[in-house]
Amino acid sequence: MSVKPLLLLCTMILSLLGCANNNESQEWVTLFNGKDLDDWVVKINHHPAGDNYGNTFRVEDGLLKVRYGQYDFTDEFGHLFYQIPFKNFHLRVDYRFSGEFEKGGAKYAELNSGLMFHSQSPESINKDQNWPVSVEMQFLADLGDGKRMTGNMCSPATNIVYKGEVYPAHCLSSNYPALAKEQWVTAELLVEGDSITQLINGQVVLQYSHPTLDGNDKIVKGQSAIFKQDGKLLQSGYIALQSEGQPIEFKNVEIKELD
Repeated sequence: MSVKPLLLLCTMILSLLGCANNNESQEWVTLFNGKDLDDWVVKINHHPAGDNYGNTFRVEDGLLKVRYGQYDFTDEFGHLFYQIPFKNFHLRVDYRFSGEFEKGGAKYAELNSGLMFHSQSPESINKDQNWPVSVEMQFLADLGDGKRMTGNMCSPATNIVYKGEVYPAHCLSSNYPALAKEQWVTAELLVEGDSITQLINGQVVLQYSHPTLDGNDKIVKGQSAIFKQDGKLLQSGYIALQSEGQPIEFKNVEIKELD
């Protein structure tokens, strides 16, 4: 075979392989089916994994809703975990705040929720552990003063690197103004290796990298020693939707796994 036909054959093979990879990378998988929570696991502070205390997480009208009508909320911070962990992925979800904030909750949690990722499993969270060790893409709605941003990063018992340095505070603000309550917002999370990009309504709002465990964190209380290994790199983990005392709805929870 001459050189030119051989090069042509190689080009065709590489092109076909590229198409196969592109098709693979463009497959979105629906995590929330709009009917039930069969693929999800609840963990609420002071309750064991699997106990959906007070029917906090529920499916109504095709939406995944967070409600507190069956108990007086104080610090029953809850998280709804998808049943398997993920490593490299592109996740998107629509959220909308609604209703009134529970009076017994902490004031900072008003119109506040989030998406946890690189998290420990729900089964590894101790009964009276307040938060999962994880990284959070924080969702906020406007309180009426125009001061809040949404799509922020918070780091319960973790650290991240921002602009080349370990970020010292618990939360890192994005550059996207929080929208009004009752308005649907599309949040996206892109995790590629140790590089993380957060998007709101299609706009990149925050980029950071290198998530690790923070063994000196004072926010999370009650976690096991294995989750206090200071400096350990987080390369995969579970994702979870949050309940903090504010009614909220989620829909269109989808993920695309990346090579």
